[in-house]
Amino acid sequence: MKRSNAWHLFIINAYWIGLSFMWNSLHVTILPAVLLKYVPETQKNTWLGLLTFFGLILALLIQPLSGSISDHWRAKMGRRKPLMWLGTAGDLVFLTIMGFIGGLPALFIGYIGLQTTSNVAHGPAQGLIPDLVPAEKLGLASGIKTALDMAGIVLSSLLMGFLITAKDPDPRLSITVIIGFLVVFGLITLIFTKEKSSLDGNRNRIELGKLVRDVFNFKIKGDRNYWQLILSRFFYLVGIYGFQSFAQYFIRDKFPEQDPIIFTQFVMGSFVIVLIIFSLIAGVLSDKHGRKRLHLLSSVIGAIGAILLIFAVTPAQLLIFGSVMGVGLGIFMSTNWALANDMAPKDDAGKYIGLTNIATAGSAAIARLEGPMTDALNNAAPGQWWGWTALFSVSAVLMLLSAVALLKVPEPRKASG
Repeated sequence: MKRSNAWHLFIINAYWIGLSFMWNSLHVTILPAVLLKYVPETQKNTWLGLLTFFGLILALLIQPLSGSISDHWRAKMGRRKPLMWLGTAGDLVFLTIMGFIGGLPALFIGYIGLQTTSNVAHGPAQGLIPDLVPAEKLGLASGIKTALDMAGIVLSSLLMGFLITAKDPDPRLSITVIIGFLVVFGLITLIFTKEKSSLDGNRNRIELGKLVRDVFNFKIKGDRNYWQLILSRFFYLVGIYGFQSFAQYFIRDKFPEQDPIIFTQFVMGSFVIVLIIFSLIAGVLSDKHGRKRLHLLSSVIGAIGAILLIFAVTPAQLLIFGSVMGVGLGIFMSTNWALANDMAPKDDAGKYIGLTNIATAGSAAIARLEGPMTDALNNAAPGQWWGWTALFSVSAVLMLLSAVALLKVPEPRKASG
């Protein structure tokens, strides 16, 4: 039976706190800091971009496949949790490799392995909301999911500056804390979420080759509106990830008087607090008034924030302009996720929600390729920072393209009533 009380909505989404804490800590703080031990300063964006690009391509492929496998899984504990248990156990192994072995090869192996196992769990976890939440509460549930996602980022922003330093980027303590967060919040979801048994007398006979063909059989005509939604998500998130991925290096270049790790955490923390507030507001409003108009508004606000960041010359301006972008992203994340849940066929929810990762991981991967562009333009005119101007200009254009991609997508009836 589908429920929507506060405790139920929290436990099915608690896992996202651990996941977002882990990935924000790695992408924003740990990887940029640790890589500088092994790569030249003038190539830092390129190395960071390429390392994370390959890992995120794996995420793009694995997450929808794992979600689709969970659609067909037969187990007494339900169809989502078995793969979530398996993937989370693998996460602990690869986090240990990243944190405690040392060296560039271990960093690479640990990161690639972590992208693999984390997305084995991530795909099925995304199916919990459409499985267990009634349709009239999907906006609220999506807002809570976004808020808990962002709570993990806030916690990362508060803690990571004390756990790893720019002068001595030893990842052991920070990785240990990540493992703790992942275990605690993962167990809340895995133990307390009550899925209905998916046993129906049939065995788990999943033909992997057929499943791969089904998952990546992109029926553009039949699913045109869903693919337009995914394209809109892709454009918006490329713009956001361009800022997030290289934030520490941006601050290192343009605000050299600030400690790059601590100030990056402060900027991202402020950004995310604003994001949480507006994601919750947008989640409730979208249940009452529809998703699409709020979604379009988020594109305009996000683009304004990106352009303003080009002109940030003081720490206060960076905080204010970044918060404008946070308002846009908060509205976007809540309404876009609710639309994805509205539009996903219930029998294939894991597959369809997993396909949104083509936008999520795909955009994160493509944004990492802005690293070589940023280095090339910055090195072409040292001190002019043309690379950062280009990066934020591209972000603004992509956020506006997100609105264009959504224009012909109809408002789902259950969201507009």
